[in-house]
Amino acid sequence: MRLIPAGFDPDALARIDAGVASIRTEHGVALPLVVESGSRAWGFPSPDSDYDVRFLFVRPALHYVSPWPVRDVIETPIVGDLDINGWDVGKALRLLANGNAVILEWLTSPVVYAGDPSFRDDFLSLVADVADRDRIARHYLHLGEGQMRRNFADELSVEQKRIFYALRPAAALRWLRQRPEATVAPMHFPTLLAECDPPEDIVGIVSELLVRKAQTHELGRAPFPPAVRAFIEAEFERARATFTSASTPVAQQRRRDLDAFLRATILRLGPAA
Repeated sequence: MRLIPAGFDPDALARIDAGVASIRTEHGVALPLVVESGSRAWGFPSPDSDYDVRFLFVRPALHYVSPWPVRDVIETPIVGDLDINGWDVGKALRLLANGNAVILEWLTSPVVYAGDPSFRDDFLSLVADVADRDRIARHYLHLGEGQMRRNFADELSVEQKRIFYALRPAAALRWLRQRPEATVAPMHFPTLLAECDPPEDIVGIVSELLVRKAQTHELGRAPFPPAVRAFIEAEFERARATFTSASTPVAQQRRRDLDAFLRATILRLGPAA
């Protein structure tokens, strides 16, 4: 499975493929999913945006029955604009159970460097069965609130590109609130924004910011557009009232489903020891 947008830099793609191949060889792992995560996959890259390559990996089966488990993260040094790291499938499942939405974004990334289509499809089917939409929504809420605290204290001088990092969680929360049956909001921000039907003034401001971000290395600092700030804060307030923050254990049936998926994945995709 490979989904590469038209116009993708062939030199960058070659470097990504080489880095991924090196990880397979050096760590002796299978990589059933390798995707782009970050601004290039979200749909608002700058000309100098990094390539945020993320992957899920599976070790040989015997590694999962040792009393000394191997680390469940593989990280590589950032080289130039290339940032490659990933999670063991077991770690991804634990995070999914606790409402971490990052794995949902990896599974639905519009840029796929390599992958096993049945693995991704089965994982998405599992998500539909076990993901807790309240936990997922609270993930986006905490993410957005953190951005607001860290980056927007002085609303007269805001790093303009960071507006997207608060606006995207707000749009995801609005999308989820409008669809009580759904758990996976679109990763691609322009799609997400269009589907959550924001006010027209928000569409106009954000469209202009998107065009500028795609054309310049640095958007610079300027006042926080009042309409955008009001939209973000209103969506966060609605989310606090809509999505429960109660911390309850993961249901036993969900745990069994997650266990079964991990075992099946190891048996089918785990490389020989």
